Amino acid sequence: MSRAFVFPGQGSQAVGMGSDLAQAFATARDVFQEVDEALKQNLSKLMREGPESDLVLTENAQPALMAVSMAVARILEKDGGKPLTVLASHVAGHSLGEYSALAAAGGLQLADAARLLKLRGQSMQKAVPVGVGAMAALLGIELEPAEEACKEAALGEVVAVANDNGGGQVVVSGHKAAVERTIEVAKTKGAKRGMLLPVSAPFHCPLMQPAADAMKAALETVSLATPRVPLVANVLAAEITEPTAIKQRLVEQVTGLVRWRESVQYMRSQGVETLVECGSGKVLSGLVRRIDKDMTGLALNTPADIEAFLKMA
Repeated sequence: MSRAFVFPGQGSQAVGMGSDLAQAFATARDVFQEVDEALKQNLSKLMREGPESDLVLTENAQPALMAVSMAVARILEKDGGKPLTVLASHVAGHSLGEYSALAAAGGLQLADAARLLKLRGQSMQKAVPVGVGAMAALLGIELEPAEEACKEAALGEVVAVANDNGGGQVVVSGHKAAVERTIEVAKTKGAKRGMLLPVSAPFHCPLMQPAADAMKAALETVSLATPRVPLVANVLAAEITEPTAIKQRLVEQVTGLVRWRESVQYMRSQGVETLVECGSGKVLSGLVRRIDKDMTGLALNTPADIEAFLKMA
């Protein structure tokens, strides 16, 4: 098997997401209805019509992105007649996408994934007052010099590498002033530029510990099954299948580094040649060639994408 399925994280949401899937496939409509019922919220209407200011809220964006990813995965299985075990050797997701990956692989029930992500978004937002934290993308720099920049710029505050996305793109997170200092220090270490990101909280850094504690408590109330194909975990950059260990990694992921570059490299070492991105946007499929020029990225987010993929799968 030369394919892995990957699932996008926050930032890939957009008003209208999933609308064409819902028009074309009853399977997608069923997914969106199940998520709405689990959350006791008309999330599908928000996804379809906006307003964008509500959709981008972390507590809405996270379950919405998972819903579209799951719609794609279920369409492939139910309408395309292709179970995940036939299509992919591994699954992985970027940050919240790890929940989508688990749900697609049968490790997590769809309703549980929706409720967990709603709570995850709410907990992350509550962990740090608005304006206290920030995140920034550093371009043209690799992980180690970015980590050095964080250490030099901290000055008693929190700043850490949040995402190692590959291709010279590293995201840092922490106290706003420390993040701003890190941008300047990183330029002395080879970064071409750094820019603050339009996010509402500093994800994947130690400031998120209250959210990690909330997710630990929530995950203890949810039953996880062994996924049908291995999950490549964000914090390990290696595969994992044991449910108790997966729960632990999901908790660690809230404050920990998303090791995306290493995760892709791990999948390549396991024989994966193509990453198939399921859901909204094309962020992960776009990063593939920057991490490994011999790998291919495909994005499945429209009915036409899905039909073309099923013909070749």
